[in-house]
Amino acid sequence: MESTILSEKHTGTSFFSRFRTWLGEAVPILVLIFWSIIALFPIYLILVNAFKERKSIFRLPFAIPSEETFSLVGFETVNARSSFDTYFLNSIIVTVFALALTLLFGTMASFALAQYKFKGSTIVSLVFSIGIMIPIRLATVGILRLMVNLKLTNTLWALIIVYIAQSLPMTIFILSSFMRQVPQELIHAARVDGASEYRIYWLVLPLIRPALGAIGIFTMIPIWNDLWWPLILAPSRDTATVTLGAQQFLGQYMTDWNAILASMTMSIVPVLIFYFIFSKQMIKSITSGALKS
Repeated sequence: MESTILSEKHTGTSFFSRFRTWLGEAVPILVLIFWSIIALFPIYLILVNAFKERKSIFRLPFAIPSEETFSLVGFETVNARSSFDTYFLNSIIVTVFALALTLLFGTMASFALAQYKFKGSTIVSLVFSIGIMIPIRLATVGILRLMVNLKLTNTLWALIIVYIAQSLPMTIFILSSFMRQVPQELIHAARVDGASEYRIYWLVLPLIRPALGAIGIFTMIPIWNDLWWPLILAPSRDTATVTLGAQQFLGQYMTDWNAILASMTMSIVPVLIFYFIFSKQMIKSITSGALKS
């Protein structure tokens, strides 16, 4: 009798223990699923409504396109009424050049701050950190005047320069910590073998590849989606980006929702491709600190 009671107590205790373990594992997953639904829901609305006729967008906004509601009128309007291929090319040029130069300058500065100890290194790091805290848009008037004086308005170089300045503080802040984790024995061995500092720099880059992938995603998406600086610095038809080009279908009295949703759908594709390519590197960079023993 006593053994039966103890067995029942043990069974109850083990049940509650397993339930608490399951609950501890399930709650974070449910929270992530809920947050993913909230984040992906606007994208879902854009994609499903881009392939509908105008009336169906307002009558059945959440439904998947059917044979009765399917329409490509938005894409036809974008191709007929706008130079979307030019906008698309401008966005690609600005994003690629700004991202490449940001990674180049950022890795060089991070390597110098992490490997060389000199007077004022802490102050230099603090200056870059301040760049994260102060939004660059507060200097819009000054930047616009500078670009006018340099005769760079309505050029893609104006956007590239501003995006590099905007992205460098965060890039250097993140990469510096990864540069400090590179084994010093490897660097000392390279110097003993006669490798130059530039050679050592190129040897270090593959070791921080996860961080570079994460920085690429965090830098690329804000540049591709930005509307502020193209509207201020390069609003002409020849230098407009995808985001700015989509605004021409927004009117004061009438808005072509089919064209807007179609242009937004086409602009999402490069971001998704870039994300799927570098998502593994981003996950590795986020979890690298947690996996260290």
